[in-house]
This record gives sequence, structure tokens and C-alpha cells, in this order.
Amino acid sequence: MAFKLNRSGKEPMSEINVTPFVDVMLVLLIVFMVTAPLLTVGVQVDLPESSADSLPEEQEPLTLSINSKGEIFIQESKVEYDKIIAKVLAVSKNRTDTRIYVRGDKTINYGRVLEIMGLLSGSGFTKVALISEPYKER
Repeated sequence: MAFKLNRSGKEPMSEINVTPFVDVMLVLLIVFMVTAPLLTVGVQVDLPESSADSLPEEQEPLTLSINSKGEIFIQESKVEYDKIIAKVLAVSKNRTDTRIYVRGDKTINYGRVLEIMGLLSGSGFTKVALISEPYKER
């Protein structure tokens, strides 16, 4: 509490008590630190490992994921195979220079991943890349 010893009860107080403000800010900081990692969760895909270096990123890439059941997702929304190009064009605002990362589960057929990459490349997308997990020594 902020108070003065020689102060009359009718005089306004000119000091600001910042303790409640600091308490609220600390609670908000903890809440955001806990929830921020949960916001990055996407489609669950068990990626293969690779020792290749990662690519530099200038802008947010578009992610196309294929899970272990063969279902296709653009970002986090499920899409049918015949509607992939229309959805990708809509999300990328008809820009074929948008970087697209393809994430394929390591248990699915590699031909399926290449088929989707070929579909994207054949539609004019020039920056299509595969995503893998960093190689872990065993």
C-alpha cells in the first residue's frame, strides 16, 4: 500500500501503485508462455529424417501434409485430391511463386508424395519442397 505519514485524509494521492499491474503482467506472461507452443500444432505426421540443411525462409510458407492414412491437408484443413490445386491457388492468392512445403508421413507410399508434388509443379508452382525431421544419431 502506498501512504504518507503526514497526510490529511482529504488530500489526493499523487503516487501510482504498480504492484497490481506487475502481478497481472506476470500472470499474462506465464499464460502466453504455456499456450504459445500449443498454437503451432498442426496435422500429426511422422516425418522421415534427413541430414540436409534447412532452407532460409523469407515469408510464411504454405504447408501441404499427407498423414499416415493418405489424407491430404492444406495447412490444417482437409482437402480432397481433385481440389488440391484450386485450394492452393485460393490460399496463395493465385501466386505460383509461393513456397509450398510437402510433409509426407514416412509410412505412406513415396509415390503418393511424388504424385502430389508433380501435380503442384505441373500447375505452375515453382517452389515446392519436401520437409523432413533433422537426422538423429542412434
